[in-house]
Amino acid sequence: MKRFIALLLIVSPLFAHAAPAPAARQEIAHLIGYLTASGCSFQRNGSWHDAAEAAKHIQRKYDYLLKRDLVASSEDFIARAASESSLSGKPYQVRCGGSAPVASSAWLKAELAKYRVARSPQ
Repeated sequence: MKRFIALLLIVSPLFAHAAPAPAARQEIAHLIGYLTASGCSFQRNGSWHDAAEAAKHIQRKYDYLLKRDLVASSEDFIARAASESSLSGKPYQVRCGGSAPVASSAWLKAELAKYRVARSPQ
């Protein structure tokens, strides 16, 4: 975590963003809720965790990034908080039921796309 914080202090001025717009905050809340309710397993740093524990971890990372204005969109959230370990750089994986694990970034991007379609005016 110290390495991650040091890296953020160095590069954060280069990537500073405004806080997410209300629509992005709603999307991010949906994604965290989707993970929580999914019943899927979530792998980080080689260990599998239940969905609720994974959502809490990602929420903590998101809160940390928000305080530093490093998340301006849902895509930023996925890339910076929900795709890989800040410590090891290893990608997060999601496994639902008997399915093969998939990258959490792809899993969350797919849900974000479905959510946006469902919310768009017909």
